[in-house]
Amino acid sequence: MKTYFRQIFLLIPLFLLTSCFDILDKVNVKADGSGEYSLILNASKSKTRLASISKMEIINGKKVPKKAEIESKINEAARIFKTTPGISNVKTSMDFDNYIIKLSCNFRKIENINAGLEQLKAKNILGKMIPTKIYSQNLAAKTFTRNKINTFKSDYDKLSSADKEVFNGAKYTSIMQFENTIKSQSNTAYQMAPNKKALKLDGSILDFILQKKQTQNNIILQ
Repeated sequence: MKTYFRQIFLLIPLFLLTSCFDILDKVNVKADGSGEYSLILNASKSKTRLASISKMEIINGKKVPKKAEIESKINEAARIFKTTPGISNVKTSMDFDNYIIKLSCNFRKIENINAGLEQLKAKNILGKMIPTKIYSQNLAAKTFTRNKINTFKSDYDKLSSADKEVFNGAKYTSIMQFENTIKSQSNTAYQMAPNKKALKLDGSILDFILQKKQTQNNIILQ
């Protein structure tokens, strides 16, 4: 389980040494099914603590990753994404002053993102437990789906108190934007934008680990 949580954040274990970090998962989908995907890891609220930790070798029994190691893993993930059919314009940015890391790309269809994540898993960049079939779309039926993921409550319950504390202040946000207007959705926990072209779901990472909040959503577009 510790390996799973360490790998779910794109192999940035430095983030797991502080509980104040945010994850933003965002898709922007055009009418033809193509679009842009981005993942942002933001630990700027803990930058002073992380700057101090980064100078250490070991903390709480865990090896502290160096800047070069983090850059190498992110660049490796980007290289793998670039080889995935349907994915293009892969970009990464790493701000080590504020501890903000971003990976973004364009896709021909949303399932390309699933395939890219599968490739990361196949190359051992992501852990085997990480879900990869996150999105699906049916253009003819005008539906877009954020698929259900498994609960990790039993695994979380087995963690030590110290490991559980890592997630106490961590936040997750999912944003889905569409060129077409949203006709309806199955999960009203998502906030709909006034123009009815975007949905937002946020909460603590624990909300999603313990499934107090569900990411699953079936969206019908006009």
